[in-house]
Amino acid sequence: MSIDVSYLTGPRTPDPSAAGATASNGELDKQAFLELLVTQLRYQDPSSPMDASALMAQTTQLTTMERLVELSDTQREAFALQMRQTAAGLVGQDVTWTEGDVTRSGRVESVSYAGTVPTVRVGDVDVPLDAVSAVTAPTAPAAPGTPAAPPAAPTTSA
Repeated sequence: MSIDVSYLTGPRTPDPSAAGATASNGELDKQAFLELLVTQLRYQDPSSPMDASALMAQTTQLTTMERLVELSDTQREAFALQMRQTAAGLVGQDVTWTEGDVTRSGRVESVSYAGTVPTVRVGDVDVPLDAVSAVTAPTAPAAPGTPAAPPAAPTTSA
C-alpha cells in the first residue's frame, strides 16, 4: 500500500522541513515516512477524514520498515564479524590470490581490520580478504616441540 500524496500538489505547501527528509542514498527513511504521514493527517479533507484502517495500515508499514532496517543492520554487522573471523582463521595458512594477470601465493602472517574489508598480510603484501581465491594447509607443519619455520615469502606464477 502506498501513501497518497496527491494532496500536496495543490496551492497549499506543507512544512518545508519535511521536503528534505530523505536518506543519504535518496530513499525515504523512517523520519520522512513519519513526516509524510503527519502531513497527510494535517492536510486531510475535514469532510472525508482518513479511514482508521488506512491510518492503522500506514502505521503498520512504518513499524515494518523500522524492523526491516534493524534486521538489515544486524545482518550487516553479522557479515562483518564473519569476515573478521574468517580472516583471523587464515593466519598460518597458505593462500592464493590474483594481482592483475599474475597468480601469487604465500603464508598469511597477520590480519588487519583497518578497512571495511579485512586484509591478510603475506610477506610484504596486504591482500584483501575478498581477493583470496584459495586456502591450503601449510605445506610443512612443525613437529611438536620444534620451533616453527619462518613464514614463506610470497611466490609468483604467471
